Amino acid sequence: MKVWIDQDLCTGDGLCEEIAPDVFTLLDDGLAYVKEGDKVFSDPGGAEGLAVIPDGQLEAVIESAEECPGECIYIEPPE
Repeated sequence: MKVWIDQDLCTGDGLCEEIAPDVFTLLDDGLAYVKEGDKVFSDPGGAEGLAVIPDGQLEAVIESAEECPGECIYIEPPE
């Protein structure tokens, strides 16, 4: 499974980073981005910034998507 964030909808609340810090991070622009290990998908971000959800993190990512006030977290099935 993969995940991405629509930064246009992101409120910068940080709940996603709180729930799944291995998958989400807030940057200096105040918006959340997905990451794989040390690689942050911030250029270009959005739908182009698809990150693979690490083993054992799917439930936390789903919870992040459900709790997100901006409803900007999208989980995609593998291609």
